[in-house]
Amino acid sequence: MRKFDTKVQYLKYKVLREVARQAWNDTLLENVLDIPKIIVPGKTSTMRCCVYKERAILAERVRIAMGGDKENPNVIEVIDIACDECPAAGYDVTDSCRGCLAHRCEAVCKRGAISFDHNHVAHIDKSLCVECGQCAKVCPYNAIVNRKRPCQIACKVKAISINDENAASIDNEKCTSCGACVYQCPFGAITDKSYILNVIDLIKKSEQGSNYKLYAIVAPSISSQFTYAKLGQVVSGLKVLGFHTVVEAALGADMVAQQESRELAEKGFLTSSCCPAFVKYIQTAFPDLVPFVSHNLSPMATISKYIKDTTENARIVFIGPCTAKKAEAQLDSVKPYVDSVLTFEELQALFDSRDIDITALEEDVLDNASYFGRIFARSGGLSDAVAQGLKEQHIDFELKAVSCDGIEECRTALLKKSKNVLDGNFIEGMACVGGCIGGAGCLTHGMKDKAEIDKYGREAFEKTISDAISVLKL
Repeated sequence: MRKFDTKVQYLKYKVLREVARQAWNDTLLENVLDIPKIIVPGKTSTMRCCVYKERAILAERVRIAMGGDKENPNVIEVIDIACDECPAAGYDVTDSCRGCLAHRCEAVCKRGAISFDHNHVAHIDKSLCVECGQCAKVCPYNAIVNRKRPCQIACKVKAISINDENAASIDNEKCTSCGACVYQCPFGAITDKSYILNVIDLIKKSEQGSNYKLYAIVAPSISSQFTYAKLGQVVSGLKVLGFHTVVEAALGADMVAQQESRELAEKGFLTSSCCPAFVKYIQTAFPDLVPFVSHNLSPMATISKYIKDTTENARIVFIGPCTAKKAEAQLDSVKPYVDSVLTFEELQALFDSRDIDITALEEDVLDNASYFGRIFARSGGLSDAVAQGLKEQHIDFELKAVSCDGIEECRTALLKKSKNVLDGNFIEGMACVGGCIGGAGCLTHGMKDKAEIDKYGREAFEKTISDAISVLKL
């Protein structure tokens, strides 16, 4: 067993691995109904009330591992049958209520939602409560609590509500596909669609003689993942898996930093366009600020476009920590350049589905980008790279960057800009706390990852953005 942060991640991995194994063997369609029994053999369930419900949920996980609901444009889906263990959301009175005589909670409630039993203990009528929270604020014993579900707490854009069946419901208009709810749901009832079958199909066709080169574009945050092996062994593993060439997305980041620094100097104010969840948030919550979003494609799309523009019959799979990249790859502006997207979780499943032990492989080289391109993976890295881009191009512009670590900080900066009180001329927006190293598709999530990214950056052969771009060799 590989080291995952949670057992939910491990279960997700097992489903992906088995789906991939069947796909490699061309037996998926005939064995798809048996996969839940393969994962949970026998008649004993350790995670649900009974093995039958366990397998019913696993069947849904298999469906999502095979691409999910084609009618739902969102890459994040809720497994309703798995979303039934959390208490109903809203304000509740706990055992800490002392039945006091003051009844401040009743006095402050304008909806008449609070009543008392014969012991003066408060009760909240959920049909009347509007969840204003005033009762909780005035209770001297802190006896009234707001029981928000983990997914609702994780979703900082308020895209999750609870439906009539007591299951989570996602508002696709608000959802940024960041995947925070995916990682935080304790039951794995919210998950991201997988396109692992698309990738297997690309590899198979490549191996069977199709006239194209298959490229793996890997996010720089890969340096903090697969901690049981060396990065060069991961690169070798990708080639054993069937990829012709492995390229750093950080090289696309170098290209973006150079272009974005020029665009910033020309326009005077800019927000970054590298994080698709951040861009989607601006589009939905701050539409008036959309004109300020950088016109550059993300590093993923930029390097993919370069490869397809310069290489005949190239096919490209992006591999990283981000669920929102799956949504970005479906945009009309990106779709021509990126053929599919995998997370690090899915890459691990792919390795193991073909019994590839990457620790037994020789190390290959991954050295296409500069220090500044590589540190895009952590919060603040993009701003540092833009500053370097200005310096290298001798552009006389005073950068006042506002680096936003997580969507809440993004909201604060965007709100200030909308009111013309922001002390800055460049907003670097990262929807995930920590930056890309905090993405939902990571194998591990930890603050130590930032140090790993900086270390990886310092190991870059090319020390400047200009040097990295000038020696493009793909």
